[in-house]
Amino acid sequence: MKHTLAIMVVNNPGVLSRVAGLYSRRGFNIDSIAVGPTEDPKLSRMIVVVQAEDDAQIEQITKQLYKLIDVVKISDITMDDSVERELALIKVAANSGNRSEILQIVDIFRAKIVDVAEQAVIIEVTGDQEKLEAIISLLHPFGIREIVRTGKIAMVRSGKR
Repeated sequence: MKHTLAIMVVNNPGVLSRVAGLYSRRGFNIDSIAVGPTEDPKLSRMIVVVQAEDDAQIEQITKQLYKLIDVVKISDITMDDSVERELALIKVAANSGNRSEILQIVDIFRAKIVDVAEQAVIIEVTGDQEKLEAIISLLHPFGIREIVRTGKIAMVRSGKR
């Protein structure tokens, strides 16, 4: 099962490396990781998505993370009512013959074109993983040249934490 962990850390150099290294040493693969500053400039929040066979594995990794001096708080928000998003930039081959079809797909997914060139367009899309996979699947026949994705970010809904 995939678990989503929200990890509050002190905003110091090397924290991301130490957290990722701990996962690696324990044999866990990180599916996605996103890090950014919080409302407090001294803290950063990491959203880490990791595969775990059971709750015991998550408990083990959580205990190990708390041993890192820069880790302030860890929340497993997998089962919480939360808002989750991912961002993707997708470069798609486009010409005068297929541009209108690509624009229709972009409109349906409430995405937007952020760059236009003679032979390609770059599309920006946000949403959950399923939405991103769906638009990528529909754009594939046109010729996807490049994809960049952020990984999941998440926040527990108001009143829950």
